[in-house]
Amino acid sequence: MEFIETILEFYWLILIVLSLVISFLAFSHIVTTKRDVRAAIGWSGVVWLAPYFGTLFYLLFGVNRIERKAARIRAGKAKTASAGKRGKTSTALSSTLLKRPEIRSHIRLMDAINDFPLVPGNTLDFLLNGEQAFSAMLKAIAGAKKSVGLQTFIFDYDQAGKMFADTLEAAVKRGVEVRVLVDTVGALYYRPSIIKVLKKRGVPVARFNRSLSPWRMAYLNLRNHRKILIVDGKLAFTGGMNIRQGNFQHGDQKKVIKDLHFQLSGPITTQLAEVFVTDWAFATDEILDEKTWLPKIPVERNQGNAYARGIADGPDEDAKKTRWAVFSALGMAQKSVTIMTPYFLPDRVLVSALNHAALRGVRVDILLPEKNNLKYVQWASKAQYGQVLEGGCNIYHSPPPFDHSKILIVDDRWLLLGSTNWDPRSFRLNFEFNVEVFNPALAGRLTRMVKKRIEKSEHITLEKIKAMPRIKRAAYGWFWLFSPYL
Repeated sequence: MEFIETILEFYWLILIVLSLVISFLAFSHIVTTKRDVRAAIGWSGVVWLAPYFGTLFYLLFGVNRIERKAARIRAGKAKTASAGKRGKTSTALSSTLLKRPEIRSHIRLMDAINDFPLVPGNTLDFLLNGEQAFSAMLKAIAGAKKSVGLQTFIFDYDQAGKMFADTLEAAVKRGVEVRVLVDTVGALYYRPSIIKVLKKRGVPVARFNRSLSPWRMAYLNLRNHRKILIVDGKLAFTGGMNIRQGNFQHGDQKKVIKDLHFQLSGPITTQLAEVFVTDWAFATDEILDEKTWLPKIPVERNQGNAYARGIADGPDEDAKKTRWAVFSALGMAQKSVTIMTPYFLPDRVLVSALNHAALRGVRVDILLPEKNNLKYVQWASKAQYGQVLEGGCNIYHSPPPFDHSKILIVDDRWLLLGSTNWDPRSFRLNFEFNVEVFNPALAGRLTRMVKKRIEKSEHITLEKIKAMPRIKRAAYGWFWLFSPYL
């Protein structure tokens, strides 16, 4: 009996020592890799209070393995991404607009954090809803001579998806090199899957971050939210629009989605092409030929009047570039800031930046959809309205249908367009792509469009928020607690 007790005590001792070692190793990884002190404290508590299960949970959901994989792929294939072609913005930019002190400071900051330079000679235009955007995109694919790269988060095989599938298949049959990249999570939104359909039709297609095993389930939180179409390396489309029937304004009004997309030409298209080529290599290990996919586009200032720069953002080495761009733009603002976004869950730092701009006398208008497709996100968002309104910002609710547009305009001369929402998922977890543009003509047109929508929208005031029943505000606050994970 004493022998058995001695053995049990020995095993218990081993388990205790092992748990301490495991917890210490996990804790060491947490405090050396986490940059958010709240996340570090939370994960530290998990691994120390539940050594075995807590450490396993941290390994599954707390470790950013994407960063290591991205580093390996980019290290081995950097030459395919034309790393040597990238550089800082030319100091010889002649535009009078870009010589303003606050703008020069912004450009210097963006040069410091971003691989892509600000390039002149671009032409950009915005496309409203599926009627304009899909028509232009399908026309571009149908006219492709050498290559078509399409990258999107959601690609439904509905009426809209079938149009794209047909046009992509026809391009392949013409001898055009076609590659389609769809996010793993986004591919689950519709059945049958567009992945299987395109494969049957002979269209090269891949999933980004395919993750079926429990060990890789953490990748479900790391979504490729980018929307890029690049044709012959010379004509590009990007923005926030997914490929789905709801983007058409006819049909079932309950499913209709308003959205914005953008068509780009000029040197900026090379930057979109580089992002696509790198993401395709990340997902498939295939190295695309530079001559076909990354043709040289000369910078000609008389070609277009927009200065533009791509911003590839993600949970890997590109982390927080969009946040820095937003902070800098808010600090650059002198007169006005106009925001359209479907999901509005800014953290404390972003709220402070918005309030700082408003308190300086800048008019800050934030246009959000009255009815959101994700109710719990909207409830969490409403819990933060008071924080933003107290600083002097304006919030408006646009009437249905649901508006998925994403744009930030500063002083009617600078704008940020792309796939990023104002929420923690977009700023911290997703792979996103945006473009910053200096172009008063385009910015002014978009501002006028937003103002027309604001005229038809409900102005949300601090008094209206305070007049809400306490139980409703408490319910919104409860959902707000989960905002970092929504």
